[in-house]
Amino acid sequence: MRTQPTLVVLAAGLGTRYGGLKQLTPVGPRGEALLDYGVYDAARAGFGRVVFVVRQEVEELFRRHVATVIGDAMDVAYAQQTLDPSPPGRTKPWGTGHAVLAAAPQITAGRPFAVMNADDFYGPVAYRMLFEHLTSAGPEKGEHTLIGYPLAMTLSPHGGVSRAIAETDGRGYLSRLTEVTDIAPGGSGFTGRTAAGQAVAVSGEELVSMNLWGFTPAVLFALGRQFGRFLELWGADPAAEFLLSEAVGAQVAEGEARVRVLRTSERWLGVTFSADDEAVRAELARLVEAGLYPANLKAGFERLCG
Repeated sequence: MRTQPTLVVLAAGLGTRYGGLKQLTPVGPRGEALLDYGVYDAARAGFGRVVFVVRQEVEELFRRHVATVIGDAMDVAYAQQTLDPSPPGRTKPWGTGHAVLAAAPQITAGRPFAVMNADDFYGPVAYRMLFEHLTSAGPEKGEHTLIGYPLAMTLSPHGGVSRAIAETDGRGYLSRLTEVTDIAPGGSGFTGRTAAGQAVAVSGEELVSMNLWGFTPAVLFALGRQFGRFLELWGADPAAEFLLSEAVGAQVAEGEARVRVLRTSERWLGVTFSADDEAVRAELARLVEAGLYPANLKAGFERLCG
């Protein structure tokens, strides 16, 4: 019998560019959020447990929402991402790498797990790919996995976005992850800036990380060590973030981790800006009309329970 992996949902972000709690923005026909569709696709793929990483001040909102839509379809747990240790002036969480560490106590010991953003829609095939990897030979070999999306399919018409560009070797393993910010149309392709502020040009065909990962438990130890070092270097900076993509990229560069990159051309949806909502609602309505999702996702979850 296959081991059911855990799904970790990163939902503690402030949504600064969006201007609100975008993780619970109603985009489905009955007010469902993007995270509901992600959990639904994960449950259909075979995931049996979900951990929501949230901020303390919004945890009750998430609990009410999840109870209303997802109900008992999956084993649900919550983890709080706090600001501790908190330097003067810090108002936002420590980043996605720290969010995964916050979820660690709720992840079933010794079992593989997946990570997703609460404000992204990844498509059902992506979760099936993750499940197959996490429950097959990959985890026994100590391999993590990343679902990669073509850059051009992950942009917003309403402003620049940040993406981690994934480079692979000849065998399909991650060789480098480069964070590029403010990616927007420019010239014959797209332009952006590296963390150091250097301008870069990209074609749009590059694979990028949208924070949809599959991990073996070994990643938690490495992240814990890296976060300790991060605090030594940047703990006094109220704006510094410990990003999951940068941490895993460093593990790969140092030979501590192997990450297989699995390409998908599934439709990605996201709400980086509030102006993205309309297009997301329209696309979800189209997917429902095509019969790919139930018009009432709560009823769909209840059928999964049955």
